Amino acid sequence: MLTLDQALVFTILAGMVALFVWDRLRYDLVALLGLLAAMASGIVPLDRAFTGFGDQVVIIVASVLVLSAAVSKSGVIGRVIRRLEPRLRTTGARVIALTTGVTVLSALMKNIGALAIFLPIAIQVARRSSSTSPSMLLMPMSFGSLVGGLVTLVGTSPNILVSRVRTELTGEPFGMFDFAPVGLGIAAVALAFLAVGWRLLPVVGRHIPAPLSAAFAVEPYLSEARLPEGSPLVGKTVAELEAHGGGEVAVVAIVREGGHRYVPAGHWTLFAGDLLVLRSDPHALGRIVAEARLRLGGDGEARPAEAMPAGALEVVEAVVMPGSLLVGSSPEELRLREAHGVTLLAIARHGQGIATRIRQLRFQAGDVLVLQSGAEALPEALRGLGCLPLVDRATGLGRPRQDYLPLVLLAFAMTVVASGLVPVAAAFFGAAVLAVLLGVLTLREAYEALDLPILVLLACLIPISDAVGRTGGAELVASGLAAMAGALPPIGVVALVLVAAMMLTPFLNNAATALIMAPIAVSLAARLGLNPDPFLMAVAVGAACDFLTPIGHQCNTLVMGPGGYRFGDYWRLGLPLSATVVAVATMLIPVFWPLR
Repeated sequence: MLTLDQALVFTILAGMVALFVWDRLRYDLVALLGLLAAMASGIVPLDRAFTGFGDQVVIIVASVLVLSAAVSKSGVIGRVIRRLEPRLRTTGARVIALTTGVTVLSALMKNIGALAIFLPIAIQVARRSSSTSPSMLLMPMSFGSLVGGLVTLVGTSPNILVSRVRTELTGEPFGMFDFAPVGLGIAAVALAFLAVGWRLLPVVGRHIPAPLSAAFAVEPYLSEARLPEGSPLVGKTVAELEAHGGGEVAVVAIVREGGHRYVPAGHWTLFAGDLLVLRSDPHALGRIVAEARLRLGGDGEARPAEAMPAGALEVVEAVVMPGSLLVGSSPEELRLREAHGVTLLAIARHGQGIATRIRQLRFQAGDVLVLQSGAEALPEALRGLGCLPLVDRATGLGRPRQDYLPLVLLAFAMTVVASGLVPVAAAFFGAAVLAVLLGVLTLREAYEALDLPILVLLACLIPISDAVGRTGGAELVASGLAAMAGALPPIGVVALVLVAAMMLTPFLNNAATALIMAPIAVSLAARLGLNPDPFLMAVAVGAACDFLTPIGHQCNTLVMGPGGYRFGDYWRLGLPLSATVVAVATMLIPVFWPLR
């Protein structure tokens, strides 16, 4: 019989899932609304409503994020890849080297941080090659970062969260390397699959040999350019402009006469002052802007190339990171030039065209932007906006004397945790503080590294997750699953839990899935008289492994724009990899975590 409290908690969870899928509200706001509803309905007592904000899980995740940002300042990895690059003569070799590197690093730090380190390096490797598209490299790297995170306690949030549930259950959390036997096996098989599976991916775009200052990796770009007095294109037709661009530039709209937008025919005449909306091959965009003396940036914000003092302005490609200040806002609302000192020159989104004016466009995670700013101010502006430059940061943006210090701090934290000398929260908190104290990160950079939306999500979902268990909701769901699994052997029930978590994570996110599924998995194990540890391991693996969509994990979102992927491209590589992970995990979990 469903009690009132159980009905309320399931109603709130269903509402949250619906809002997550609807995707019109940010997930942290959905979590805040869920906590508010739980408080109002009484299923979360007022004196327990905010315990999540002080939970050790939130401290651990925040500390790992700061330490990951410190590690990203190191240029060691970039130098290693550059030394290996002459030996990476085929696309397969590049995929193996980069995917293995990001997988290994993801075991030692947050996987989104590890991927952010390797993403610019991979873009540069693709640009310097004559045969490799970024689309061949980036999705395998993203998937590698997900399986790499399974290896240690701090590699991914679900591991930390199921460890919390185990602490409540037995008084003992999972150790730093308790996940390694299963995680290493999954990672090894996944890497073997990705070493050949990358051939399932579409080739997006084409390689364009060009200097790094002019090379672009994503096409097409949408940009706006003002046609000034004195341009050789004044008085010419749209068709003549497009012919001048060698067929790689299209005028998709002209804005004139007080802001009216027109879709022009080829015979239309171009007048001084016209605002041209261009869709173009990225290399051709730079060429026609220079030759026609166009003013990129829409309303005359950017100066033409010949008017730029040498070294005064710099143009950079950057990808919008998940959690960026830009996400959900438009250039007009953000006043990019006035408030942040940058001018938006062009934008590409997932390899697709964009129908609206650039200044009214709402940014999304994964968008690739071309930004212009002062050379000295540009790195700080990119950090403040939450954008990752698509250049090899190891070529000068790091501080060489501190290249090894963040790695030492990370190794120290992991060692003292593994040895049992210090709890994980205290060790990583101490390492994060030392990273700031020793100058690896500034305080501002440390605060910017904190992914507040995910921290708020965790803090709000922890009391709701506790309510699922406290009201008997987990036991009720477990009884239903037990009935479904009646004909299955114990190992089949573990597979059922793993697949259920894997199916939920694209719609919630990995942290929410772990918090909801872990109490249910423990109750299911209790009903069947089985050890809960293998079920918690199954939840951790399933929640961390979303290979089917670009939205279930930040890593997949991050590579979507630079790789030029479409939503359906993830299934090509992700579906067989998901089946592989389920098979390997189901086989390994009972070996290292006995069911009885």
